[in-house]
Amino acid sequence: MNLLSLERLTVDFNTAEGRIRAVDDVSFRIPMNRSVALVGESGSGKTVISQAIMGLLPSRASISSGQILLHDPLNPDVDLDIAKLAPDGPQMRAIRGNRIAMIFQEPMTSLSPLHTIGDQIGEAAQLHQGVSAPEARELTRTMLSLVQFPDPNRGIDAYPFELSGGLRQRAMIAMALICKPALLVADEPTTALDVTIQAETLKLIREIQHELNMSLLMITHDFGVVANMADDVVVIYHGKVMEKGSAEDLFREPKHDYLKALLNAVPSFGMKEGQRLVPIRSIKANLGSFLKNRAEACGSKTGNILQMSGVTKQFTSRKGGLLRASPRVFTALDQVSLSVKRGECLGVVGESGSGKTTAALAMLRSFPVEQGTITFDKGTGPVDISTFNRAQMLDYRRRVQLIFQDPFSSLNPRMTVNDILMEPLIIHGIGTHQERQQRARELMDLVGLNAKYLRRYPHSFSGGQRQRIGIARALALNPEMILCDEPTSALDVSVQAQILNLLQDLKKELGLTYLFVSHNLAVVDYIADRIAVMCRGRLVEIGPTQSIVEAPIHPYTKALLSAVPEPSLDALLDFEHLDAMRASEPELWPEPFRLEQGVAPELVEVAPDHMVCAPGMKTRETIEMLVERVS
Repeated sequence: MNLLSLERLTVDFNTAEGRIRAVDDVSFRIPMNRSVALVGESGSGKTVISQAIMGLLPSRASISSGQILLHDPLNPDVDLDIAKLAPDGPQMRAIRGNRIAMIFQEPMTSLSPLHTIGDQIGEAAQLHQGVSAPEARELTRTMLSLVQFPDPNRGIDAYPFELSGGLRQRAMIAMALICKPALLVADEPTTALDVTIQAETLKLIREIQHELNMSLLMITHDFGVVANMADDVVVIYHGKVMEKGSAEDLFREPKHDYLKALLNAVPSFGMKEGQRLVPIRSIKANLGSFLKNRAEACGSKTGNILQMSGVTKQFTSRKGGLLRASPRVFTALDQVSLSVKRGECLGVVGESGSGKTTAALAMLRSFPVEQGTITFDKGTGPVDISTFNRAQMLDYRRRVQLIFQDPFSSLNPRMTVNDILMEPLIIHGIGTHQERQQRARELMDLVGLNAKYLRRYPHSFSGGQRQRIGIARALALNPEMILCDEPTSALDVSVQAQILNLLQDLKKELGLTYLFVSHNLAVVDYIADRIAVMCRGRLVEIGPTQSIVEAPIHPYTKALLSAVPEPSLDALLDFEHLDAMRASEPELWPEPFRLEQGVAPELVEVAPDHMVCAPGMKTRETIEMLVERVS
C-alpha cells in the first residue's frame, strides 16, 4: 500500500527570464512504513518536490500538472490530491505538520531565536491536536525524551542559540514528530553535522520511524546516508527522474550514467594511491604564468613551514548557557603541539568544538594564545609569530592564506568577482591597476572559470563556483601555505570532487602547503599526507594518513572512522556499537588513553611518525603492547 504517490508532477517558476521548469513529469511512490531516498545534485529539483508535498512552494512557483495523492491511514477511503489544495487553506493546514511533517536542512535558521524550544515544539501540538498549553508542555517533554535530549526539563526552556547543532537538530525532529505524522520529509537533515552526530541523528530517525510506523522521504546527496537509510531510491537530475528502484538494485547494478557518475564522485576509504575522484563535470586548472612565480615563493625550501608547541587557548563565555548561570572559562586548545611540513597536506579532523578551526585561526594570529609558541619559517629559520611587528605581520598574511567554509557568506555580495580578486593585491600594494586586472583574469583561468564572469556578483554563481572564487582569492598573493577550513562540507558530492581534485592539482603544480580542516575522514583520507585527530581541544593522534586510517590506535579515532557512512551496502554503520562507544568523552576512555581534569595530554610515538595521546602509559610494557598492535 502506498502512502503517497506522485503522478507526473510538473512545477514551473515564473522568473524575470521567463518560465523555468524545476520539476518535469516526476512520478514515484512512497509505500507505508518504508524509506525512500530522493537523490541528486543541488538544483536538481529535490527540495522543490518536498515543498510541493508540504504545500510550501514559493509564490512564484506553481504546480502546472500532475497529482500528489495522499492515502492517509486515518482516512483510508479517500485519496486526497494535495496538488489541488490551496496552500493556505484549512485542509492543507490540517495535513501540514500533522499528517506530513518536515525536518529542514538548517536547524538554526528553521527555529525562531525569540522563542524557547518548548514553546516552538508545543505550538504544533496546540494547533493540530487541540491540547492546552500545559498538556502541550508535557507532550513536548515526552517528545524530547524520545529523541534522547539530555535533561528535557531544562532543555524545554532553552533557546536555540544555547544549543549545539546536534541538539538543535534533535529539537527539530521532536517538533516534526510531536503529532505522530504518517510521513516524515527529511531535507538534508545531516548535511551540516559532524559524522558522529550524523550517525546519532540517522539512528534516531530510524528508531522513531519503526516506533511510530512512519514512512520516510529522505532528501540527500550523500550516498552514505542513502545506503544506511533507504529501502528505495529515486535519482533526479534537472527536474527529471533518471533512475529509480530498490536500494539493493541501484547500488549493486546502477544502470544510468548519471547515477554511476555520482557514485564515482564519492571519496571512500581504500582508494588506491594516485586514484582520482571522477566529477560529473571536470574542471581543468590553467596554470599559465603561475608556474613562473613559484620558484621565488617556494624554491627548494624543506623542513617545517609552521609549528605549534604547547599552545593553549581559552575563551570566557558571557554567560553559562543552558546548564550554568555564571560565566565559565572554556579551553579550546589544551597544550597542542603539531608541525606542518613544507609541501604537504596535513588533515586536521574532529567533531565540532574539538579545536580544529581554533588551531587554524591561532596559526593566523587571529587572537593571542595563553601559552605556547607558533613559529613560521619562510626560509630564514623559524620565528615566533607573536613577535611580528606590523610589517612582518603583513608579509606573514601574504604568505599564509585562508579558504573559508561557507563559499557564500565569505564573499562580499556588493563586490564583483573582479573586485574580490583584486582586493588582496590592493591591500598589499601589489602591481598597477592593469597588472591587477591581468592577475584577476589569470586567477579565473587557474580555477577553471571563464574570465568573462569577472563582472558578475557572487549570487549569480553556484556553490561550487563560489568556492572556486574563494580558492582563487586565496591564491591571489602567491602564498606558500593555505589553511582550508571545511572547504567542501557544504557542497554536493560531484562539486566536492571538483574542488578536491583542483586542490590536489594546485598543491602538486604550485608546491603549496595545506592545513585541511574537516570532520569527514573519508575526504581527509583522499587529500591529506598526514592526519591529526583532535578531541575537546587536545591532539589525540597524529601520523601518516595510511597508518591512521588502516591502523588507528586511539578509541576516538576509531569512533570517527566507524561513524563515516560509506556509499556501500557492504559497509553499513553499526549504530548500536556507535551508541555504546561514547568516544567523545575523555574521562570514559579506557586506559591508557583516559584523560581526566588537570592531566596533561602526552603524545607517545608508537610507530615511525605515528603519535598517540596516552598519559596512562606508565610502563614500558604498555607502550610495547601498543607498538605491537600497530605493527
